[in-house]
Amino acid sequence: MARKSIFQHSALISDLVTQEQMDDALQSLRQARKSETDSAEVEVLEMDISDGQLAEQLVYNGVISAYQAEQLKSGRTKFNLGPYIITDWIGQGGMGQVFKGEHVVLGRVSAIKVLPLDKTTDYAISNFHREIKLQAQMDHPNLVRAYDAGHDGKVHFLVTEYVPGRDLRRLIRNQGKLTLAEAAGVIMRVARGLHYAHQQGLIHRDIKPGNILVTEDGTAKLSDLGLSGFVDNDIEDPRAGKIVGTADYLAPELIRNPREVSTVTDIYSLGCTLYYSITGKVPFPGGSAKEKARRHLNEHPWHPRQFNPDVTEEFVELIADMMEKDPQKRIQSADEVANRLEPWASEITHLHTSELLETPWQAPAVPVDAAGNVAPASDMHETQPDGYVESSEALVGTESGASQETLNSHSRDVSPPPMTWVPEPEPVWEWTIGKALAIAIPVSIIVGMLLGIALNS
Repeated sequence: MARKSIFQHSALISDLVTQEQMDDALQSLRQARKSETDSAEVEVLEMDISDGQLAEQLVYNGVISAYQAEQLKSGRTKFNLGPYIITDWIGQGGMGQVFKGEHVVLGRVSAIKVLPLDKTTDYAISNFHREIKLQAQMDHPNLVRAYDAGHDGKVHFLVTEYVPGRDLRRLIRNQGKLTLAEAAGVIMRVARGLHYAHQQGLIHRDIKPGNILVTEDGTAKLSDLGLSGFVDNDIEDPRAGKIVGTADYLAPELIRNPREVSTVTDIYSLGCTLYYSITGKVPFPGGSAKEKARRHLNEHPWHPRQFNPDVTEEFVELIADMMEKDPQKRIQSADEVANRLEPWASEITHLHTSELLETPWQAPAVPVDAAGNVAPASDMHETQPDGYVESSEALVGTESGASQETLNSHSRDVSPPPMTWVPEPEPVWEWTIGKALAIAIPVSIIVGMLLGIALNS
């Protein structure tokens, strides 16, 4: 009897594959090999079939998923978190890895956010449980719903609605900026969900493209309520007084004084997200988190038409009203944002959310208590890809940080300029020709005069 390979051994131990399913897959591969050789006399042994071929056959038969196949090849055998079987890896969120899973009894497909084992401090667990409670209170078609929560040993997880699409950041990075109608439709729906959250007394605090999930039919859902704070400052909030969020989308008042966070703070971040949607650019690209913060305080982005000639002045005005540096002059409610976007929003039939480039990196394994099976940080695709910040005293960047006092020293005596867009730069070729003519014409006149004098003499 042939010795079972690592893949076969792991598949059977994991309980994902029965011996009968394994035998059926092997038999199918033997028959296919005989058909290729066109000879019934050829004996195909089990050792002639590679793990890769067997894995592909089991995936084709619907026994395991492609993610599970790759994990089994590596010798991994744990695929459950409580009553959920992990079938795929979705990505890395602000507070942990996110997997796709299916309830063993109910058969419901869900997204499962897992708090990393190396971050299971009392503070992190407290924040994680707080997120679970916050999200469980939300019930709106444009907010990701929470279904369940639990722990498997020391692994804590949150089960939420699975949205079959991609986040807005990845969508735009792979396919380019959205049309005005597409962007208006997506952000309008997010604004509806955000308005509902605000009515429930919550402030999201980390609105960005990576936290907006979009399906092919244009449905948009706001996710990751882990940073949410309460509108009522008297309610206990462990993040109160801290700069939290993502550097590219931080509102000026949050940078000056983190305790000034309010519902209009979310409006600014949503405006930055709308800017990104129609331009494919963050408002202030390049630089450290500290430099981005200073620009949010004192500068304005390039005019959106610099990157998208189809943008109308009315649309630009809406973004400007959302990104006003003075919270009092900013649009005051997400509901107003949605209403103003509605004229541009049209029915989106297809956004090609499934046609994205695949990552070359291997997905992490399901976290378990045994340290040897915990996926290292190097296996994660994009850890805090947008420059996530959480600090009580410093705005932490990739290279350097600035204390809150330092940041305030640059803005304490500086009144934000009125909301005007940075003008489009003058084309280089026009500048060059103009300068050349400005120099050439006087020189030619002087040369002509000298020649005239010389000829007359």
